[in-house]
Amino acid sequence: MIREHFEFRQTIATILADDPRHVNAAKSGMLVARHEVERQNAGDPYFSTTLEPYTPQNPTEVPASMARAAAEAGVGPMAAVAGAIARAGVEAMIEAGAVFGLVDNGGDIALVNDREVTIGIYAGASPLSGRFAFRVPPSEEILGICTSSATVGPSISFGTADAVTVFAPDVAAADAWATAICNRIAADDTSVLDALSGTSIRGVLVVIGDAVIRWGELPPIVRARVDERLITAGSDWQYYGRS
Repeated sequence: MIREHFEFRQTIATILADDPRHVNAAKSGMLVARHEVERQNAGDPYFSTTLEPYTPQNPTEVPASMARAAAEAGVGPMAAVAGAIARAGVEAMIEAGAVFGLVDNGGDIALVNDREVTIGIYAGASPLSGRFAFRVPPSEEILGICTSSATVGPSISFGTADAVTVFAPDVAAADAWATAICNRIAADDTSVLDALSGTSIRGVLVVIGDAVIRWGELPPIVRARVDERLITAGSDWQYYGRS
């Protein structure tokens, strides 16, 4: 398996693939998506700065998908940017013939996999961090696995969770909801999860200190030793208020 680090401006990603052509396809797909977002930001500056749902002016496909996902979750469009760009990378890999491909865009993952994949749970200073992992079964469809944290990384957050990981087939939605849940959830107040009924979100795992909260259907969780050197640090436009 090929593991390649990729950086372009604020995009800091790790690509996993079986074929160098699929790595190049992922890079191309992410760059195309980035350019769409940059053009939207240039012509519609509020799109890039608001922390509230917003209907953009004349959006192309990627900004439109971000705005839809963010509106459902009650956050600003840029809360979905890393997931949307990761998905674009994996979509390009599939178009190039990949049956396995993963883009980890600063903790927001898009995945298509013809084999079981183990994805570690990193939750900062929580005593549970680095000790467990998801065992994700094979799937021919793209899956989003997006994580937000109030205690890890420089991004703005209004919450206290060490990690909120959201699973959904819509990667932008997984990213937006990870931010929204992380902003609002507490160990003694999980009411934000009530809003997930009827959405595309399949499952959520929240780690707050030594407390674990689960919602929906999650892949099996197994004991693991997470190598922190493999964590992709940073994420797209992190200074625009994403957690």
